[in-house]
Amino acid sequence: MKVSRRTILQGAASAPFAIASLRTGALAQTAPAAAPNAELPPILFVHGNGDYDALWMTTLWRMESNGFARDRMMAINFTDPVARSDDKVEQANRSSTEDQRRELTAAIAELKRRTGAARVALVGSSRGGYAIRNVIKNGGAGDVSHAVLCGTPNHGVFATDDQPNNEFNGRGTFLRSLNEGESEVTPGVAFLTLRSDGMDKYAQADGRFIGKPGTPTGVTHEGPELKGATNLVLGALDHREVAFHPRAFREIYKFIAGREPTRIAIVPETSVRLSGLVTGTPGGVSTNRPVAGATVDIFRVDPDTGERKGGAVYSANTGADGRWGPAQVDPAWSLEFVLTSPGAPITHIYRSPFPRSSDVVHLRAARPLGPADKDAGAVVIMSRPRGYFGLPRDVVLLDGKEPADVKPGVPTDSAATLRLAAGEVGRNIVAQFGEERIVARTWPALENRIAIAELTY
Repeated sequence: MKVSRRTILQGAASAPFAIASLRTGALAQTAPAAAPNAELPPILFVHGNGDYDALWMTTLWRMESNGFARDRMMAINFTDPVARSDDKVEQANRSSTEDQRRELTAAIAELKRRTGAARVALVGSSRGGYAIRNVIKNGGAGDVSHAVLCGTPNHGVFATDDQPNNEFNGRGTFLRSLNEGESEVTPGVAFLTLRSDGMDKYAQADGRFIGKPGTPTGVTHEGPELKGATNLVLGALDHREVAFHPRAFREIYKFIAGREPTRIAIVPETSVRLSGLVTGTPGGVSTNRPVAGATVDIFRVDPDTGERKGGAVYSANTGADGRWGPAQVDPAWSLEFVLTSPGAPITHIYRSPFPRSSDVVHLRAARPLGPADKDAGAVVIMSRPRGYFGLPRDVVLLDGKEPADVKPGVPTDSAATLRLAAGEVGRNIVAQFGEERIVARTWPALENRIAIAELTY
């Protein structure tokens, strides 16, 4: 029986061990043969537009659970993670492609210095892949052994003749410079791309996901692929899941290590230490700049009610570096983080238990209460930083109902908001995504408080 080179995988989001579709471009490169963990290159993880290094937390845990030493991994935190609308024109608290290239080059040098390795592996989500390609193409190839690009819009989020200096324009100056030539990869570096089979909102033929419904974008589902790379299709995963889902972890590990991971599940530690950074949104722009003078309080809560079990297990104020921690917690505890940050709502963040230690438990205050919240007694946000909500693909329930502000079809929304009457302040709200269940408490909006049920998986 003849088998097609391209096997479409349906439902990969709920079938984490399905085999990926393989698409190889001209001059495709392969990863080196399997080596013991001690001989593998150190890995530097690179986040995407508007994001931070904390998104790689579960990937770091899975790597550690397969014997990869934590001190041989690093995740960059770009100072200003949001791209400029015009790469050549300065914008407050936004970065150019050159800013990102410079910061990533410095991070590579630091990881090499720390580990003594000659070369490192780079793994990027979305825009992070642009920085990786920019570094490799412009003098950094000798420092890099592997490049894994997850959902990177390598041929643009759109490809038009206007906005030539927008880095997301496939016909723009930046991407044309990266994609020129017979092969779109740099010799000597093993390249892997991971993409969705139609569920990536930034690889769509219609412009509705970039605010132009009915207008052709000039790109397709295959936009993240590169000629000369190993290109894998991970099925119905969304734009972020192709970096942070267990399916993505399997392919990242296998490509760098040259073998299957021993396990996909995260192995819990007996004792957990947490620390992180408090960041802000000056001018409404998400940054990774530290916030001084913020207070971080951590409470153990009942997983079924969200009610606190005793006093704070940790409390501290941030200094100039914005850092908090370490806080010692039990890996079985559900937690409430209370962030009191200058000029922002008091934010109550409810989280599932942390099975392992992490120093990238970053905290950013909720957005200000706005006109849509004026009649609400309490506001609860369900947030999924490592993926989007897909209906009917996923089980998504907030207070027992599918959120009205989550659009069906291609997963687009990573947050859903519930507004409650004043009489409902103080009760609990259940946020359910797949098998992860978080119970949050409601807090008075009149006191400038917002609750967030932040999903880990």
